[in-house]
Amino acid sequence: MSNEYKELARQGLWKNNPGLVQLLGLCPLLAVTSTVTNALGLGLATLLVLIGSNITVSAIRQWVPKEIRIPIFVMIIAAFVTCVQLLMNAFTYGIYQSLGLFLPLIVTNCAIIGRAEAYASKNPVKQAGFDGLMMGTGFALVLLALGAIREVLGQGTLFDGANLLLGEWAAGLRVEVYNLDSQFLLAILPPGAFIAMGFLIAIKNVIDNKIAQAQPQQEEQNIERVRVNFDAQ
Repeated sequence: MSNEYKELARQGLWKNNPGLVQLLGLCPLLAVTSTVTNALGLGLATLLVLIGSNITVSAIRQWVPKEIRIPIFVMIIAAFVTCVQLLMNAFTYGIYQSLGLFLPLIVTNCAIIGRAEAYASKNPVKQAGFDGLMMGTGFALVLLALGAIREVLGQGTLFDGANLLLGEWAAGLRVEVYNLDSQFLLAILPPGAFIAMGFLIAIKNVIDNKIAQAQPQQEEQNIERVRVNFDAQ
């Protein structure tokens, strides 16, 4: 069982990351991640929806007819998105306004529907919930990395507007990395997000290639060489 959880964590965080590998949910990922605060808000919302929908789909999987499973999954996801949207509207109204239309668009995120169909509908509740946690965390980490890159390059700050999500105490979290007379628009606008996302994917591919090249060398070192003496025949 522990090996299964380790594989789920490895798949969600790295090997099959929804943002870097599957390239799902790119519309909000590229549009909203102009700051770390926006990225964190969208990442947390997606994470909560993924966990809730996976657990619910897994719990009712035996009673869902195969012919109408996708519409039922979408309805479940929409219910959780509505709950998250109402909570953010009530407690974090500033970030709710900042995310705008991209918050309800979580319903159409193929990563959530895909995990409900590919994993949650075929596995027990615990594994499905953990899969949602890992996939959501992996997606949120990509959002945070992209948001940090764009905010630093575009505004020279980090955690700008954190009080909109975390409360007034978080206003002190704002860090000014360097001073800019005017914003670097390429980094803030969606074209800059495409470029930054390309660099993140390239870095992951380089790391994967180095790992793949190192594994055969380790296997070769473990091979025992057997010396055959033909003179003995």
